[in-house]
Amino acid sequence: MKKGSVINTQLAQVIADMGHFDLLGIGDAGMPVPDDVWKIDLAVSKNLPSFIDVLENILTELQIQKVYLAGEIKSQNPTQLAQIQQRINAPIVFIPHDQMKKDLSKTKAFIRTGEMTPYSNILLESGVTF
Repeated sequence: MKKGSVINTQLAQVIADMGHFDLLGIGDAGMPVPDDVWKIDLAVSKNLPSFIDVLENILTELQIQKVYLAGEIKSQNPTQLAQIQQRINAPIVFIPHDQMKKDLSKTKAFIRTGEMTPYSNILLESGVTF
C-alpha cells in the first residue's frame, strides 16, 4: 500500500506525471472543464471534499513554482484567498476568470472538488526539486 499522503490513484498518477512548467488545476464543483482535459472528479456532495483539503493534499507531493488565481477571488471570495495564501509558498499571478477557463485546456488534469464557493479555482505550475 502507498505510504505517501496522496492515496487516490488518479491524483498520484497525475502528480507523478508532472514535469517542469506543467499545469494542474484544482477547482470548485461548478468550474466548466473542457472535454479534452482529464477531469479527476472527487466531488461527493456539497463541500465534500473542500477545495482547501484537496489543495493541501496535493501540495504534500507536488513541487510548485507559481500559481494562477482568478482576479475575481479578491473581491468575491477573500476568505478563500487568505486560506490559499497561507498555504502557498510561490508567486501568485492573478488572471481574469475567463482566461483561467481557457487555460484549463493547457492542464495535465483538472481536479473537481465539492467546493461551493465562488472562484475557488487554482492552476498550479509544477517546479523541480533540484
